[in-house]
Amino acid sequence: MKIKKRFILSCVAPFMIIMSLIGLIFRENTKKMFYFPIGLMGIGIILERGFSRKFYRKNILKKINSYKKK
Repeated sequence: MKIKKRFILSCVAPFMIIMSLIGLIFRENTKKMFYFPIGLMGIGIILERGFSRKFYRKNILKKINSYKKK
């Protein structure tokens, strides 16, 4: 189940960013504001994934180093 969720999030986030950019470029001025939240959510998903991966790797490294000291 985790693999499906990761795969879906990795595909959806860039699609959201591209969709918001296309909407911002080709829509009328009155409807452009609807595409900002979509782009921000896509960027937020990508950033959150990067930070959580970094935090997870740092925790693994701490565990490995604690076993080496013993």
